[in-house]
Amino acid sequence: MLGAGGLLGSELMKLLPDSAGLTRTQLSVTDLAALNAALPHHSPEANAQGAFNVALACAQRDVRLIHFSTNFVFDGALERPYVETDVVGPLSVYAKSKLEGEKLTSMVMPRALIIRTAALFGAGSGHGKLSFPERIVQRATAGERLRVVSDQTINPTYAADLAVAAIALASSEMEGVVHVVNAGCTAWDELARATLVEFGVAREVEPVSSADLGAAAKRPANGCLESTRTQALRPWREALSEFRRQASP
Repeated sequence: MLGAGGLLGSELMKLLPDSAGLTRTQLSVTDLAALNAALPHHSPEANAQGAFNVALACAQRDVRLIHFSTNFVFDGALERPYVETDVVGPLSVYAKSKLEGEKLTSMVMPRALIIRTAALFGAGSGHGKLSFPERIVQRATAGERLRVVSDQTINPTYAADLAVAAIALASSEMEGVVHVVNAGCTAWDELARATLVEFGVAREVEPVSSADLGAAAKRPANGCLESTRTQALRPWREALSEFRRQASP
């Protein structure tokens, strides 16, 4: 497994403790020679993350590849959640690179499974990067002003739930693109309020527009996903409650 030190990678390693997990520091997906050297050594049955180099290395050894992508590949103009067959239209450089990763993966490994997801949250991976609910609670308890975007909708997706689903899909015959998210759509400011309620923190959340916040990269107004190929994960509010229980000492 590549990216084992990240939010999703950490959850996958909890469920697959006997598998080989490599962090970005240990093995960069940009280093094709290192990938080719690492795959035979670890004898993987399934691999996650990376794009062309990973797909190429896996294709050469007939390794099952699970590639993770994002809701950002869509432009957000639809008034309903996006499904797998909807036309893509990335708005930012990051989103374009993720879509290109999908295309290259499919080109090299047509049987690869590409999982698109959205707004991952969970416990910090230990590398100093907190997920959105963690940052909200941290800022609220520090007495900071909470100005949160209100005109972007997403499926808050619990990394632990996604990890379980990804392992199940890796064992299936499914190929191509599939959307895997917790059920339900909400705006970021509503997610912030729900988080504060869950953690018992009484702070006001001030809704602001994307334009007023002045984010550097443009994001889709509608970032919600649904699937015609698999069931959604449990409702995001239930997942948030589980996350709070796991976070409590």
